[in-house]
Amino acid sequence: MTHRTTTAIRRRLRDLADADDAAFLQRFFKTGPGQYGEGDRFLGIRVPALRGLAREFRDIPHSAALELLRSRWHEERLLALIIMVNSYSSGDAATREEIYRSYLAHTAFINNWDLVDASAPNIVGAHLWPDDVTPLVRLAGSPSLWERRIAIVATHHFTKQRSYEPTLRISELLLHDGHDLIHKATGWMLREVGKRDQETLKRFLREHAGEMPRTALRYAIERFPPRLRMAYMAM
Repeated sequence: MTHRTTTAIRRRLRDLADADDAAFLQRFFKTGPGQYGEGDRFLGIRVPALRGLAREFRDIPHSAALELLRSRWHEERLLALIIMVNSYSSGDAATREEIYRSYLAHTAFINNWDLVDASAPNIVGAHLWPDDVTPLVRLAGSPSLWERRIAIVATHHFTKQRSYEPTLRISELLLHDGHDLIHKATGWMLREVGKRDQETLKRFLREHAGEMPRTALRYAIERFPPRLRMAYMAM
């Protein structure tokens, strides 16, 4: 059953594939030698089409979604994650636990920033309590760039609930990370805190602005008035 399902989905994906879009996406997602997405392969399918397929195949077995997630093709992995997010949001407690655990068991396949950003808040963040983010602390200490990004982006779930401590805690752990994609994600999540509670963000910045990577700081203060942005960047 699982194999027949994924075969049907792959046939639909091939019908939507576009060689020009594939070439563009391979450049956009930095798939060249030594780049963060090295070796990733694209069919050339845009996100709205994938979301449409996710709705069409929303009732596929979880095993079929995991088969797609293990694919060498980027769009198959993204489709699998969109289906998993949708299933998590509508599932019962047992379904959510299964999706959460299988997600963390397959992080090797969640290996580009769009895959992380489309899924981490709505599966990992949604499964945790804000006063116990031990799994995020573990991920933040991972040698995997993508697991570290999962750790910080997952906190967006808490921020939307106006619970800011998880974002502040994971941001502090990642202050000295060496990768630009972590700097951007950390600054983005801090900016999301500031959109809801600017004083909380300012307290964090008073302590840490001087040691933050400049990219992270620029992202975090993007919504501040120009004069205040200049003051922080001068720290």
